[in-house]
Amino acid sequence: MKDLWTIQDWKQAYASESIQLEDLKAYAASITNDDHAWIEIANEAQLQAQFDALAEKSPADLPLYGIPFAVKDNIDVAGFHTTAACKEAAYLANTDATVIAKLKAAGAIVLGKTNLDQFATGLVGVRSPYGAVKNSFNPEYISGGSSSGSSVAVAKGIVPFSLGTDTAGSGRVPAGHNNIVGLKPTKGWFSTAGLIPACRTIDVISIFALTADDAWQAAQVMQGYDAADEYSREHPANVPTQFSKGKIAIPAQLEFYGDAETEKAFATAVERVKNLGYSVEAIDFTVFNQLASALYNKSWVAERTSAVEKMVKREQSHPVIQQIIAQADQFSAVDAMQAEYERADLARKINIELDAFDALMVPTSPTIYRIADVEADPIAKNSHMGAYTNFVNFADLSAIALPNAIRADGLPTGVTFIASAWMDQALANFAKIWQASGNLPLGTSQRTYELSHLICSQHSVKLAVVGAHLSGMPLNFQLTARQGTLIKAAKTSSNYKLYALKNTVPPKPALQYLPIGGHSIDVEVWDIPFALFGQIVAEVPAPLGIGNIQLADGSWVKGFICEGYGIDDATDISHFGGWRAYIKSLQATNTKFKCSGIGEIAS
Repeated sequence: MKDLWTIQDWKQAYASESIQLEDLKAYAASITNDDHAWIEIANEAQLQAQFDALAEKSPADLPLYGIPFAVKDNIDVAGFHTTAACKEAAYLANTDATVIAKLKAAGAIVLGKTNLDQFATGLVGVRSPYGAVKNSFNPEYISGGSSSGSSVAVAKGIVPFSLGTDTAGSGRVPAGHNNIVGLKPTKGWFSTAGLIPACRTIDVISIFALTADDAWQAAQVMQGYDAADEYSREHPANVPTQFSKGKIAIPAQLEFYGDAETEKAFATAVERVKNLGYSVEAIDFTVFNQLASALYNKSWVAERTSAVEKMVKREQSHPVIQQIIAQADQFSAVDAMQAEYERADLARKINIELDAFDALMVPTSPTIYRIADVEADPIAKNSHMGAYTNFVNFADLSAIALPNAIRADGLPTGVTFIASAWMDQALANFAKIWQASGNLPLGTSQRTYELSHLICSQHSVKLAVVGAHLSGMPLNFQLTARQGTLIKAAKTSSNYKLYALKNTVPPKPALQYLPIGGHSIDVEVWDIPFALFGQIVAEVPAPLGIGNIQLADGSWVKGFICEGYGIDDATDISHFGGWRAYIKSLQATNTKFKCSGIGEIAS
């Protein structure tokens, strides 16, 4: 039926009628489980129930119509069993988790439930009675956990995206081990209602995909406040949508546990970041390591104990899980409060440290092990996987794991970019640039990434600027101070005139629309957070204002325009094609007169 398809490929196949919804029945039946990625693959009845729910809807109204996806088996899907990889805890879900309901409402189809480290406790993918999930590149190696099955299903192209969860790195480590994207959202952006918790206060549902574009498309459907989830949060409207500081941090103390291949790959990633135009600065990683160690070495482990013992008796869990949750017995309520105070202190220090940077880049994991080696040393080898992941949710940060390189031994290795809370869109936009620069295959395929337009935002306004607000111009700070980021240089449609206003400080132009005739004028399009857009509008002096401007591609954006009376004594400069060219002409004239001894003219 297919080789390896992105969401867009699936959409095109439906649009061309080369496939139908009914074809998913045979497709699901053809899935083999030699890699132990699946716990429950959808049968005909489970698929038909989903098809029936779409019967009265128009495919044109459903952004994910017919797109199959996989779900980590600690997230409820109505009509499927939820096991959390513990047979004794299994139950038939009657309702969908909130994110599942949203994806289904958008037309997506659940193809099945995937294997995981039991109760989402582990970063290796071998702690399951349903079998150790095999790496998609080499079956002797771990796939990473706990969202192991979900990552392998995407890497092999069975589904274009899947859902995992991430508490300590479970949505990132498997992405790195399988050459795919792992979007770990800001806590509270996606509802966790319908998720069996691991650590309730820091759990998030994550997304695996072949591309940042596909991960973001799923995220836009899943996102949003949910009153049923007491940890859900409203997305703020004052965050930038792109990187703007030009600086990336890396750890000064790097640990690879003797893995020269991963160390070499990370060094290459540092050079790649520099080639993309960013400065790179090594920062002290001590506080990050301190916070990371608290997850399993302090009383926080009691959250996992609480979650497991609500489902089954301790002795019914996997032997390694029993060993982990038993650690809670040594801690008191006083220890728990002290651990929270320490977490808050370290998290604050981390956020202050990262404030000067667009993001922190780390190896997604410092190394990779064979399944047999992890089973022989399950605690230590697992802890190595979390060296660069455990602190992230504790510090309330956003992150995206990205493919970095294919090592000499044929195994993939990845890097993760970590930023402040709610920087998810900025990370996703950077991820597109990163994927385009790497020329790596998508998952286990031979296809490479093709860069498309920047990701759109539901929390910002596109603003076209034509004069003193352009990059490098005197009023540009009014945009950057409001978290504005430059999207692109562009031109208006050919229906505009540009005027130089008299007696304005600093000098300003006026842009006016003409139904017929006119010129195409150079502009820049900026992304401005909704909550800060009004501050910019309030600073616009008469006769200027904010209106709608048509770009050369036919689209309309907000932009600086001028009242009719404002151009009565203004100079028509349309023939220059833009403000920069006009200013340059003034500077050239000024230089000419200075050189001839006549003196300077004001501009």
